[in-house]
Amino acid sequence: MRCAPIVFLVCASYAANFEASPRPVPQGDTLRVETSVEAANARMNGRTVRLYPQKAGGWLGLMPVPVMEKPGEYVLDILDKNGAVIDKTTITVADAHFPTQNVVLSPSLSELKATPDEVSTVAEFRKEVLDDRYWTDPLRAPVPGCMTSLFGVQRLHNGKPTGDFHAGLDLRAREGYPIRAAAAGVVKIARPMQLHGGTVAIDHGQGLQSMYLHMSKIAATEGAMVQAGDVIGYAGSTGRSTASHLHWSLYANGVPVNPLQWVKISPCAAAQHSRTRSAKRSK
Repeated sequence: MRCAPIVFLVCASYAANFEASPRPVPQGDTLRVETSVEAANARMNGRTVRLYPQKAGGWLGLMPVPVMEKPGEYVLDILDKNGAVIDKTTITVADAHFPTQNVVLSPSLSELKATPDEVSTVAEFRKEVLDDRYWTDPLRAPVPGCMTSLFGVQRLHNGKPTGDFHAGLDLRAREGYPIRAAAAGVVKIARPMQLHGGTVAIDHGQGLQSMYLHMSKIAATEGAMVQAGDVIGYAGSTGRSTASHLHWSLYANGVPVNPLQWVKISPCAAAQHSRTRSAKRSK
């Protein structure tokens, strides 16, 4: 069996033996676990994800490696429908060395909080998993702009640590620029929110989901089916936002993962300069 480049990190042979990734897996990445023999789930460090039969044959599941996962070695178990281990391998998780980023907020933006309804709506979205797979490789960037903020950066607000990390990418996009679905899927959220602003969330099936924030106008409808490249809204600066842009998050079985493992997007020149300075300060 041939492993796909970059994102396909664990591959099963036809003898059902698994090989570990040829390189350590950075925090925030997604392990694609594939086997040619029937299996129900994969388990690593207390997290269990379902493996789904694929149209082309075999079974596939998405195992997220959380941003805060402690670097080290972990056992990845492959389980049958009764929960018995039928194969296993060792995965090495590497420190991604995420930089820090300071965001200057006005007093009103600094005090802006998500409503309880917003929190519960997003939480329910992240917990749901559709059985059908709608996504295909490669994903597409929702806007053609460069990145102004990377995934995983440790966020400071007005110079003060927040304890939070950036759970997506910020992409440069002028006010009113069309935002397109990164892959096909079912629209689960399409509404304005207090913290996120104009928000669209799409379930792409079998554990892959995406969210698009700060829209000036929403063009998607909850419950509708969209295709990759369909316009789902327009860029803006609603919610906690300091300028027009798109915040794009990708989730593997409810856990934020690095979109740059799925699609190629270049950093803006200013963002690259800022990242270099942050790396120098951290040495």
